[in-house]
Amino acid sequence: MRLLLYNIRYGLGLGSALHWPLPGMGYLFGNRANLQRITEFIKSQDPDIVGLVEVDTGSIRTRSINQADVIARSLGHYSVYQCKYGIDSLNQHLPILRKQGNAFLAAPRVHGERFHYFEKGIKRLIIELELESCAVFLVHLSLKYRHRHTQLQHLHDLVVASPKPVIIAGDFNTFWGDQEIYLFMKACKLRSANEQSLPSYPSRSPRKELDFVLYGDGINVTGFSVPSVKFSDHLPLICDFEVERGARVAA
Repeated sequence: MRLLLYNIRYGLGLGSALHWPLPGMGYLFGNRANLQRITEFIKSQDPDIVGLVEVDTGSIRTRSINQADVIARSLGHYSVYQCKYGIDSLNQHLPILRKQGNAFLAAPRVHGERFHYFEKGIKRLIIELELESCAVFLVHLSLKYRHRHTQLQHLHDLVVASPKPVIIAGDFNTFWGDQEIYLFMKACKLRSANEQSLPSYPSRSPRKELDFVLYGDGINVTGFSVPSVKFSDHLPLICDFEVERGARVAA
């Protein structure tokens, strides 16, 4: 199977397009041409599962176009998405912000999805996608170091409770380096698919490894790459994997 993880920055793109005709105007009016480029790139990779971070699910910025649905239809995939802020967050009621979310796109062999929420941080959503042989979690961790560590504790409990082999994908915002998640990975018995620690941010000149695909026992990674495409401020991650027949993880 192929998993593609991509923080698409709401399809806004990079550079001067974000600030024309006035500074910051791109954040309000979107970039349809760039969304098309993102869609074509994702389609060219023929993924089985797509994890999208920072997707607009139909705000005034996109003229009510749900980016997750647009990309999913192009792939012939099922889509599931949710606002990334906490259920009780004020952001759930504000224009544009209430449509900022994360999404999974997948071929129609999904057994179900669940939405979990961190107790700390502004970005609290965890999407769990259950497939026949494994569970995949999509996250976007807090920008605050202290909140990230509280979120990792919560994520640890979800991982160890899963009866199926686990993959965790997302933007971890590890600005202090991958050592931030070392103890978390050890406690959950996870490994990074990015064995060479290739950076994914910023896309113009990557220096930091913010995006991760982590996997546990029962998952075999057969390929990994970080394509150099500059449709967002992050680079995408592509992970090919297979699940060992009959593999289960003890809770």
